[in-house]
Amino acid sequence: MATILWTGDRGFIAGYVIQNLLDEGHVVVGIDNDWKYGPVERTYDSHLNYEHHNGDAKDKGLLDCMFENYKPDYFVMGAAIIGGISMFHELAYDLFAENERITATALDTAIKYFKEGSLKKVLAISSSMVYESTNKYPSAEGDQRLIPPPLSTYGFQKLAVEYFIQGAHEQYKLPYTIIRPFNCVGVGEQRAKVDKEVMSGNIKLAMSHVVPDIIQKIVKGQYPVHILGEGNQLRYYTYGGDLADGFVNALFNPAALNEDFNLSTPNGHTVLELAKLIWDRLEPNKPFQYVSDVPFKYDVQKRQPDVTKAKQILGFEATTSLEKALDEIIPWAVEMIKQGKI
Repeated sequence: MATILWTGDRGFIAGYVIQNLLDEGHVVVGIDNDWKYGPVERTYDSHLNYEHHNGDAKDKGLLDCMFENYKPDYFVMGAAIIGGISMFHELAYDLFAENERITATALDTAIKYFKEGSLKKVLAISSSMVYESTNKYPSAEGDQRLIPPPLSTYGFQKLAVEYFIQGAHEQYKLPYTIIRPFNCVGVGEQRAKVDKEVMSGNIKLAMSHVVPDIIQKIVKGQYPVHILGEGNQLRYYTYGGDLADGFVNALFNPAALNEDFNLSTPNGHTVLELAKLIWDRLEPNKPFQYVSDVPFKYDVQKRQPDVTKAKQILGFEATTSLEKALDEIIPWAVEMIKQGKI
C-alpha cells in the first residue's frame, strides 16, 4: 500500500484514476480549490482511504503541511488550469501564468521532501498538445524536442512542465515519470464555472469538448449538425478507464522511472466519424447531415500518438473502443443535459 498526494484531485481524469488507486488499496490525499467546476461529488468521497482538502496548489505552506502530515510516497502533479479549446483563447495568459506558478510550487516542494528521503517519485501530467506543431506522424516520445514549439500558450506551458521536470532531475536527481494522455473521453466532466457560452448554430455551448458538445446539439434537435471546420480533424479518443490503468501502471512500474509516455488508444477517428457514431445512437432513423463552422485558431488538424513505448516498456494498451465508450457516455450525457449540468 502506498500513499499518494494528488493536486487537482477533483479533475476529470483524476476521478477515474483515484477510484482505481483506492480499489487497489492505496491511500489518496487530494488538494483542489474547486476553481474549475465548483464543489463536486465523487462516489469515493466517503472512502476510508481518501481524504480531500480544499486549497490552492500554489500554497507552499499547504503543500508542506500535506507532506509533513501524510508522508506521501508519490506526488501526482495534477493541478492546472485546463479546459476545452475555447479556453486556450479566452485565458491565453492566465492559464500560462497560473500553471507555471503551480508547477514551480509543486516541484519546489517535491525537491525538498525527496532530499529529506520521504518522497519516491513525482508523476507529471503533460499533454498531447506538446505535439501541436508536429509534422511527424505518429508522434513519438522525444519528438516534442525536435519539432517546432507549440503555438498555443497551453501547449507551450505543458512543454515547459517537461523542462521543469528535466531541470529538477538534472540538478536534484528528483525521480519522475511524465505522461501525456490523449483526448480522454468518459463520464463525470461537467460545465466549468469559467466556461463562456459560445453559439454553434442555434445551440449555446459552454464546454468546447467535442463528445458532450455533439451529444448536446443532437439532443436539442440541431439539424444539420454544426461541426467546427471540415470535420477532418483526427483525434484518438481514449476512454478514461483505460487511461486510469495507464496512470497507475506509470506510477508504480519500476520501468517507468525517469521516462515519459504517450497514453492513448491506438485507433483514431475524425470528428465527422465521431459525430456519425453519436448520431446513429441518438437518431438511428434519420440521415446524418452536417454543416461546417469556422474552426478555432488552435484546433489542431491531426493528432496521432505513437503508443509503442508504453506497450513495450509498461505493457500498457488502451483496449476500450470508442463505440463501447460512447455506449456509456451518451446516456450519462443525456441525463446531464436534462439537469442543465453540461
